[in-house]
Amino acid sequence: MLASVPHIGSLLGPLAPSGIVAFAVFLGLGHSALKAQREDIPFSVPLFCVHLLCITLVFIANVAALHGSLFLLSRTAHFISSAIVLLAVILLTLACIPFTSWIRVLRATSPLWLLAALAGAAAWCLRFPFQALWYASDLAHGRILQMATFHSVGAVLRLLLPDVIADPATFTLGTPRFLLFIAPECSGMEGLGLVLVFTLVWLWYFRKETRFPHALLLIPCALACVWLLNIARIAAMVVIGNAGAPDVAMVGFHSQAGWIAFTLVALVFSMATRKISWAQKVPISAAAPLTGAAGAAISEERGESPATAAYLVPFLAILAASFLSKAVSGYFEWLYPLRFIAAVIALWYFRRAYRTLDWRFSWTAPATGLVVFLIWIAPAWSAHAHSPSPLASSLAALSPAMRFTWIAFRAAAAVITVPIAEELAFRGYLARRIVSRDFDAVPFSNLTGLSIVVSSIAFGLMHGSHWFVGILAGLAYAAVLKWRGRIGDAIVAHATSNLLLAAWVLLRGDWSLW
Repeated sequence: MLASVPHIGSLLGPLAPSGIVAFAVFLGLGHSALKAQREDIPFSVPLFCVHLLCITLVFIANVAALHGSLFLLSRTAHFISSAIVLLAVILLTLACIPFTSWIRVLRATSPLWLLAALAGAAAWCLRFPFQALWYASDLAHGRILQMATFHSVGAVLRLLLPDVIADPATFTLGTPRFLLFIAPECSGMEGLGLVLVFTLVWLWYFRKETRFPHALLLIPCALACVWLLNIARIAAMVVIGNAGAPDVAMVGFHSQAGWIAFTLVALVFSMATRKISWAQKVPISAAAPLTGAAGAAISEERGESPATAAYLVPFLAILAASFLSKAVSGYFEWLYPLRFIAAVIALWYFRRAYRTLDWRFSWTAPATGLVVFLIWIAPAWSAHAHSPSPLASSLAALSPAMRFTWIAFRAAAAVITVPIAEELAFRGYLARRIVSRDFDAVPFSNLTGLSIVVSSIAFGLMHGSHWFVGILAGLAYAAVLKWRGRIGDAIVAHATSNLLLAAWVLLRGDWSLW
């Protein structure tokens, strides 16, 4: 929502790359010093309340501007909105980490903050030439990867289809029934970049257990794999489109197959660094599995916990099912029930690990869920109109039995499996993992302001265009969890929000919220 608020100087967009780079350099190089400065930081509720007040004022101003208020569309109003947004960010920062703590950290890591600032400035300066290089498709060196992908996909298609059309001048490839254009963005550059970042971060995080430079050999292997999978993805798109399903090829498979490829490469890479003996400083032989006290000690030293899978697998099962269901769908995800089934299987498999959790809840849980629901529907309520959504027409095209089945699974997932899986992952695991590696020993009431904010931001980013409201929802669920100290309160609050949202969608037909 903040990104859509009119403000002067593009407050959020251009500053993001510099801020991310500066923060990454500061956190990466100053990890040891920051770890030595660990302390219990109180969360300032008054500052956070003022932060919410600022966000509310900006939201009201944005809604009024959408309704055509002349004053709120003026340059002065834009400047005021920018100032309030900046103030809200500062207040949220100080609510999580007091000013005195910031001063101590800067003194303990001096002059690292200067190096981080210089890195951010360098990122700002390099942003424009790199963007120019990205879009300079007329330069020969900028089209090498595009040409290599084009010819590789063409070679694969000639093995599968008889009448392949290939035009190197326009990078058009396909058959008489289905043609596609291989743009520079589709040549695998994004996948290579994501895999490179993931592999470097993974090796840095597990640097104490990893053997260098041996493990570095796995990076080019991962890059080669993701590039080959991208070739297979484009070839499969042509095959699917040629078979008579262009919507599936261009809408579902086009986007999801890339994420599936990245996930597979990341998973295999992470397993390889932990299983291949020559990539480890202290290899674990097959004859000495991680069992008993010795296994627990090794697991603790590596930062692992037997409960990690129980907290993360249900959420990962939903993600995997969503990748698969979207990949075989066009504009309508007809296999959505697969998400519900995958989550139920995962939760049932780990059911014994959840017996130690406190599933009780109080009246604050549904009350919190109601507040989150009201915040979520506020834009639609103020606009007095439904946003266009292709879901309504897709459901109308189904038979009554299929439409009822799909809606039933969608509502069941929203109210049952999604709240449980997401609360276990974001509040049960991530929020506590930020506090301590032995996250399962951290009481929910001991969550810190930093862990709440970081986990809520990650939670909000999972909600696409509703990212900002998702962050507020994550903060609310984490707040009731910390206050009551029971996972049941967070799950019931989350389930209440989703239940009310499902009722809103079904009763009012506002399918854009689904």
